[in-house]
Amino acid sequence: QAQLVESGGGLVQSGGSLRLSCLASGMTFTLYVMGWYRQAPGKQRELVANITTDDTTNYVDSVKGRFTISRDNNKNTVYLQMNSLKPGDTAVYYCNAMFRKLDYWGKGALVTVSS
Repeated sequence: QAQLVESGGGLVQSGGSLRLSCLASGMTFTLYVMGWYRQAPGKQRELVANITTDDTTNYVDSVKGRFTISRDNNKNTVYLQMNSLKPGDTAVYYCNAMFRKLDYWGKGALVTVSS
């Protein structure tokens, strides 16, 4: 059974950095487009960044130049390096894996950025 487990969330001051990790199991990791989404209180879930099977990356405009997504296919893990964090980045961050009609989600990791 496919499973995604996020780690690395926490509380950080504005301007600080965090790295989220998502460990995938029960799937052929190299087939999947991996993504990070976030949902802030009272807002809809939005795509933050994704990375394709050939390492092409895509970012929402608000995080370009600050966040970096990467994947390690040997470790079945996708990362989100978040630098220059702002209070507006506060949200629950979700890991996502997509391949054709298959779509899996992690339970989320809370990131709180204090001003």
